[in-house]
Amino acid sequence: MLTIALPKGRIADQTLDLFKQIHGGDFRFENRKLILTKDDFRFLLVRSQDVPTYVAHGAAELGICGKDALLEQNALVTELLDLKFGRCEVVLGMKKGARLDPSKPHIKVATKMVNIAKRFFAQKAMAVEIVKLYGSIELAPLTGLAEAIVDIVETGTTMKENGLERIETILVSSARLFANRDSFIERKSEILALREAIAKFI
Repeated sequence: MLTIALPKGRIADQTLDLFKQIHGGDFRFENRKLILTKDDFRFLLVRSQDVPTYVAHGAAELGICGKDALLEQNALVTELLDLKFGRCEVVLGMKKGARLDPSKPHIKVATKMVNIAKRFFAQKAMAVEIVKLYGSIELAPLTGLAEAIVDIVETGTTMKENGLERIETILVSSARLFANRDSFIERKSEILALREAIAKFI
């Protein structure tokens, strides 16, 4: 049996739809249950940010989550397949009309994606002060908490409606299938067979 960690929400739903197409039957979590066992698979339903942790530490052989979560967690896992769904972008946003000023000694940036933001600004050789928030990131520039934000967008509508605009796209993300490194070695043929089965349906 392979254990697969899934993020709550749309990516989990789309993944289970894939398994239904591949194997038939009904792949669905019942009520508020966080574990689904069906055929030769056990699915765990966790927060998106925690999926790489479950896989890296061996609580699951496989995981599916956005590329952004993988990069943010610096997860030591083996990436296997881009599933093409769950697409979003990680962007730098500022108040409309504002622009980055590289000459400033430092800039305050609000985000829940601390590692991605740090790497982005390090590549630009800009000093930043990161303000970690867990939600409503768009408020930060409007209240003076920060000059810029690094956030996930799908359409960008929320950003626009709050008087912000995209300055730069940092990362285009989509759902990825990945494996625990030890599990990939020990169960390589089984894992690759599943990868190939999924690849035929995307």
